[in-house]
Amino acid sequence: MRNFLDISDLSSNELRAIIEEAKARKKKRENYNKSAADDDKPFAGRSMVMIFEKPSTRTRMSFDIAVKQLGGSSIILNPDGIHYGKGNETLKDTAKVLSQYVDIVMLRTSSHKHLEEFGKYLDIPIINGLSEQSHPCQIMSDILTFEEFKGSIKDKTISWLGDGNNNMSNSLIEAAGKFNFNLKIGCPKKYSPNKKIISWAKKNKVNILVTTKPEEAVNNSDCVMTDKWVSMNDKVNQKQKKKNLRNYQVNKKLMKKAKSDAIFMHCLPVGRGEEVTDEVIDGKQSVVWTQALNRVHAQKSIINWCLN
Repeated sequence: MRNFLDISDLSSNELRAIIEEAKARKKKRENYNKSAADDDKPFAGRSMVMIFEKPSTRTRMSFDIAVKQLGGSSIILNPDGIHYGKGNETLKDTAKVLSQYVDIVMLRTSSHKHLEEFGKYLDIPIINGLSEQSHPCQIMSDILTFEEFKGSIKDKTISWLGDGNNNMSNSLIEAAGKFNFNLKIGCPKKYSPNKKIISWAKKNKVNILVTTKPEEAVNNSDCVMTDKWVSMNDKVNQKQKKKNLRNYQVNKKLMKKAKSDAIFMHCLPVGRGEEVTDEVIDGKQSVVWTQALNRVHAQKSIINWCLN
């Protein structure tokens, strides 16, 4: 049984296999309706339960469509509508019950510990749909998207602007180590990556640069990425954080520091006029809508990896 909790948990070969299967399955679907099943229907007769502790648009839709395209079915649960470790039922017992009903669980949570604890009691695989620590499914879809537009990500340079200490930047650092690309993070010193992930990066010889200068971070880059400055449930002074990150906005002037054919990525939802200007996100270099679509294709391969 395989869980998909963090990119660092998998080998480079396993991650590459997931990406290559996603590419192949997407190519075969070029003339299919959006929810039509793949010819081989590898998930036929199977079901996934999705538990959302946090609101979701892309994760909810992309996983539901992914399961449909694999030939299976999905069930969405709200923690407030089930026991989920509340009342007279422990989290362990909830996990044991779900293991009898479905084949795989996807959890979107505010606490990575919930993923680890729930996974410990499940007899079926669990996928991290997002936690405060990491967002591996999104980063896998980003790698799929990058290679669709730019070819192999190996030895390419990816730039991250904004908060260097959030779930996206954590997973991106792990991906840089596994896929062997160069990563440059531009952020205020206050929002630098945490010591634990930097220690992992050094141990795994990740080619990473952390700088307080946004121009240095994007210089000669193949791809510029950012995220909302204030994430959901981010218990900070929002006004102050946005002020601190103001100089890290991705705009036309900053994009000109990257390669002329560089692409722009954002995991969405977007704070237009904050971390990125309309001119960039709606411009020719932006691939954000393909990025959102590729959540479906990457997650299909992740589900298959977990079950095979």
